[in-house]
Amino acid sequence: MGEETIFSKIAKGEIPATIVHEDDEVVAFRDISPKAPVHILVIPRRAIARIDAAAPGDAGLLGRLLLAARDVARREGLDKTGYRLVINNGADGGETVPHLHVHLLGGRAMGWPPG
Repeated sequence: MGEETIFSKIAKGEIPATIVHEDDEVVAFRDISPKAPVHILVIPRRAIARIDAAAPGDAGLLGRLLLAARDVARREGLDKTGYRLVINNGADGGETVPHLHVHLLGGRAMGWPPG
């Protein structure tokens, strides 16, 4: 299990956040420093430090994470125009919180390659 992080505390309700989805395994909340008109973080309640630390036994949880991101995107209306899902891994990948999370970005056109 990963270390206690700000995301772990949000998942437990110890730190306030604008929650847009929660179930037994996944929590999604609005990013406090959005990089797009819609920027939501989707996290597993059970901390996994990063995708590189995921084990084969985590496959079901990883699937739930992606399906929750899809469901949130649909509720936000992003399925009509498109959206981006991003997972950062490690310092060079842009990871700043060691708790696996999916960035759901939408509400504007996304360029490629990213910056």
